[in-house]
Amino acid sequence: MQDRLDVRTISGNAASPAVLEAAGCADAGLIVALTNSDEVNMVACHVAWTLFKTPTKIARIRGSAFTSRPELFSEVAGFAVDVWINPEQLVMEYIEQLIRHPGALQVLDFADGRLRLVSVRAIEGGLLVGQPLANLPRHIPDIETRVAAIYRKGRSIKPEGSTVIEPNDEVFFLAARDNIRVVMSELRKLEAPVKRIMIAGAGHIGLQLAQVLEANYQVKVIERDSAKARFAAELLRNAIVIEGDATDEELLIEENVDESDAFIAVTNAEEANILSSMLAKRLGCHKVMALINKPSYTELVESDRIDIAISPQTITISALLAFVRRGDVAKVHSLRRGAAEAMEAIVRGSKETSKVIGRSIEDISLPEGTTIGAIVRGDDVVMAHHDTRIEEGDHIILFLTDKRHVATVEKLFQSTASYL
Repeated sequence: MQDRLDVRTISGNAASPAVLEAAGCADAGLIVALTNSDEVNMVACHVAWTLFKTPTKIARIRGSAFTSRPELFSEVAGFAVDVWINPEQLVMEYIEQLIRHPGALQVLDFADGRLRLVSVRAIEGGLLVGQPLANLPRHIPDIETRVAAIYRKGRSIKPEGSTVIEPNDEVFFLAARDNIRVVMSELRKLEAPVKRIMIAGAGHIGLQLAQVLEANYQVKVIERDSAKARFAAELLRNAIVIEGDATDEELLIEENVDESDAFIAVTNAEEANILSSMLAKRLGCHKVMALINKPSYTELVESDRIDIAISPQTITISALLAFVRRGDVAKVHSLRRGAAEAMEAIVRGSKETSKVIGRSIEDISLPEGTTIGAIVRGDDVVMAHHDTRIEEGDHIILFLTDKRHVATVEKLFQSTASYL
């Protein structure tokens, strides 16, 4: 890692006071403990607080035995962990959103779920495909939405009123959660709701996903490990558990994979996820998703063969970025394998201390490729227009097609003693 990245590395036990001191914990503003051991992560955060008073402490904690007891996490009477994250839980919730919004490539929450950023592939049959964006308000006059970004053949296209949506464009739009399907119908024919789901893998993600989905969907789980399959069968109430190999063509045919609305491969082996998903697609499954860790694999397979490649790293990084970014940032989502970002920034200060308060969007000097998509003001969601004025306390939803401009945006929304 030290050879490949511009970072300093130290080999040792992350919970050791000496190792943390050697790593510079005394001067750090943030510790992120992400080892495979919940206990080591919790102790590392507690040591960092006890000895060095590290302000922000984040730990990866997977075990529900810990996370179900919030009283364990306290600087006074428990482990000094400010924020705990569970990557498997985050991935499960991400997939669940995709299931609930068939046809979407990504569904990301802002403002406590009141506003969502959705990525959709435009295809023939969408009412707006082949037409300029300026026609969108006429098509759906009672729906507030904003196109935040368009990607065409991998390149970013600035969304303007004259921009014509073409087939295969990847379109990111902002809308209230109740309006997502209406806006999606402008970009592609709406897909029927998902009913039948096949999950490959009964590990942490697969099992949690099956538990969440089995109440409302017909779920089958395929697991090759006998012990895991038996445990899943005992735990799940409605889902059917099959002991077998998800890359076995005869098994998939026997289990009617062609009648499944979605095939989701979430085993611990990404090669098996890729192969089983491609096989399920060839056998007639409508939509296939695969959990893939290596970015190079993602770019190779995310096409007609695999509909959605799910990156655990990208999802987990999004959960961490809000704590790393400077300024008052409530939420950050990493997009397009880390090349772009969507950010929820909170406006603080006054006209004298802020570069944005009291100014209309057209008067704010945003970096190239950065757009303000929406503003959350109290309980109201306001889609941003050129003459929309920024007020103190606003939550600004921004889309950055180039994450190299993140530092500039952070400075823009930082309140200073006087920016003049």
